[in-house]
Amino acid sequence: MIIGIDASRAATEQRTGTEAYARNLIRALIPPAAERGHRLRLYFNQPPVDGLFPTAPHVEHVVIPQRRLWTHLRLGRELRRRPPDVFFTPAHVIPAGYRGPSVATIHDLGYEYFPEAHPRRQLAYLRWSTRHNARVARRVIADSAATRDDLAKFYDVPVSKIDVVYPGADPYMRRVTDEARIAGVLTAYGIRPPYFLYLGTLQPRKNLVRLVEAFVAGNLHNDGYTLVLAGKAGWLADPLSAAVAGLPPAVRDCIRLPGYIADADKDALLSGATALVFPSLYEGFGFPVLEAQACGTPVICSNTSSLPEVAGEGAALIDPQDTAALTGAMRQMATEKEPRASLVDAGYINLRRFGWPEAAAAVLSTLETAAKT
Repeated sequence: MIIGIDASRAATEQRTGTEAYARNLIRALIPPAAERGHRLRLYFNQPPVDGLFPTAPHVEHVVIPQRRLWTHLRLGRELRRRPPDVFFTPAHVIPAGYRGPSVATIHDLGYEYFPEAHPRRQLAYLRWSTRHNARVARRVIADSAATRDDLAKFYDVPVSKIDVVYPGADPYMRRVTDEARIAGVLTAYGIRPPYFLYLGTLQPRKNLVRLVEAFVAGNLHNDGYTLVLAGKAGWLADPLSAAVAGLPPAVRDCIRLPGYIADADKDALLSGATALVFPSLYEGFGFPVLEAQACGTPVICSNTSSLPEVAGEGAALIDPQDTAALTGAMRQMATEKEPRASLVDAGYINLRRFGWPEAAAAVLSTLETAAKT
């Protein structure tokens, strides 16, 4: 069987969660696809960097460059010209007009809960693309039971059509014990310890203005702490910049926005943190939680959407709209060793539930089913 996969998002240089999902899943699919006698045809909108995926006789790269409307024009044309037995999009949308057997991963529907956190045009496209994927795909993959339930709630997708497949934890993420390496990374990004860390895209749904308010309310800056809001700016990030700019200089100097963090530096940045603070209003999965757990870093995260499902016992769960609760959790991580140690141990145990080989095997089964229906 020939499995066509949209690998364009996996080749993105600055990867966020969905791009990392595509990269790690495609890598994990390569060995079992060979074992089951399948061929993988990977589609790119630009030449991938060397070593992005292992070379193998059963893996074909198809590079079809185009700047705009690549998915619906160039990829769609290629799929109709040489149709695979099943097409899979792990992080994007099925080309409009394509009606061959297909599978799409739908990561989250947070925009339905917080539409005001998205520009109008972006919101319209998210709604269209999700509805399109859910309607056209033979099978749908959801990262979590929370996303599966949201697909049924908002788009009337039959639960029987949805397979919940947990992504794996990043296989390269490990605790860094080399203090010199941690210090070097912190210096490179202008961060001074001790610090609380948020890691992810900077956008309203991530609830970062409230995180700043909780940090200030706890007077953590007076205890020498820094709040690090790491990640590239997403849409509607201006309120966060304004909130930080409006603080007194002594407080403002304790909040750092270092921008996008290179993959090679994430483990050191996480390992040096007092805690990862992830107060997102909605997540379809929440990769930073697993990344922190892999690095032996305590996690504070929201008790909503998929986050309790993903974090397991390895996180202090708080109401993301309760500023006092967020402040209290941060102060506890700053002052009490036992809760920190317990969360670290529980995080390591929780990680055992998330493996890319297991995810790849489940996705292959879904693709095989879709090709036959």
